[in-house]
Amino acid sequence: MRPLASRIGVLTGEGALSVFAHANELERQGKSIIHLELGEPDFHADKPVLDALKAALEGGKDRYCNVAGVPALREEIASYLSRTRSITVDSNHIVIAPGCKIALFLAMMALLEAEDEVLYPEPGFPGYPSITRGFGGVCVPYLLTEKNRMQPDPDEIAAKITPRTKVIVTCSPNNPTGSVTSDAVQRRIAELAVRHDLYVVSDEIYGRIVYNGEYFSMLRYPGMAQRTLIVDGFSKSFAMTGWRLGYTIAPAHIVAAMTMLAINSYTCVAEFTQYAAIEALRDSDSAVPRMVAEFAKRGARFAGGLNRVPGFRCLAPEGAFYAWVNVSETGLSAEEVCHIMLENAGVAAIPGAAFGPSAREFVRFSFASSIEKLDEALARIMKVSSVWQSVAAHR
Repeated sequence: MRPLASRIGVLTGEGALSVFAHANELERQGKSIIHLELGEPDFHADKPVLDALKAALEGGKDRYCNVAGVPALREEIASYLSRTRSITVDSNHIVIAPGCKIALFLAMMALLEAEDEVLYPEPGFPGYPSITRGFGGVCVPYLLTEKNRMQPDPDEIAAKITPRTKVIVTCSPNNPTGSVTSDAVQRRIAELAVRHDLYVVSDEIYGRIVYNGEYFSMLRYPGMAQRTLIVDGFSKSFAMTGWRLGYTIAPAHIVAAMTMLAINSYTCVAEFTQYAAIEALRDSDSAVPRMVAEFAKRGARFAGGLNRVPGFRCLAPEGAFYAWVNVSETGLSAEEVCHIMLENAGVAAIPGAAFGPSAREFVRFSFASSIEKLDEALARIMKVSSVWQSVAAHR
């Protein structure tokens, strides 16, 4: 047989999904597992959203529709972003996609030529370098470090810009660190993008899940309207992971390119889910603020508990629903710590190297689970911490 396309060989999977698969296998064997590996809220779409979905189906909204998305949904997204992020967006500059990954994939496909360089945060979502490599681009990470409280360093980014640089990827709040990029740092990144004529792909999927202060979108800064692509969706802020609804906000010429890519791939997004998403954005029952308040409570409690585990060090989460824990003082690798937690305690978490090689001393926990499960996870982790204390003592 002739070989597959070489691009397949440079794509990578996600550590979260491989840990999830192994944890599920242990569950099938009868082991009690607390799943803290996936970034999936334990909430579900609010009842008015489900009612809107049912009404859309009963009303015959199950046909082919506008490739870029139902106009009413795009108009509602523009209104929503004005209310929640203080940015002005033309609804014609929005393309609906079947999930944020597809939105990101098509955005990068529209932008990248072979050998174009992409600056992206590390630790960060593993899709950034994987997709970049898949399109023949060159991956250039900029580091988020504990000593800098997981903030990007604009001077490092500036030093890594070359004539081949085309895109800067940003993500705030960040997955996996739970950090929120400050206004001052984002402004510096925006200035670099303008100065060097770069595109910015701003991953804002966690933009509503911020615990203190105002959230600043990359579109808030001068000169960014013509070079910014916002990737966002409904999975995290609206607890609609399985609905597979995302969108990109982009300049007009990129919208045209992404629409052409949509025509040649998924054609359109399911019409009935788009009408239900309108109700989600309106949030008539204030479900999103309630969920965010609950995540804030869980994050503070869980991070505090993790800091009491021998060898663990965790910064307070500022957004999203992840606890990012330095485990170097355990004396074991993050992989070893995660193995002990899963096999001995039934707690599933992800070794930091899944988010980039610079994060090999860290472990990511998702606290998108109930307080009861988080407390039980802490108790189990504390109990098995004696294992790594013992192993480290004999090394």
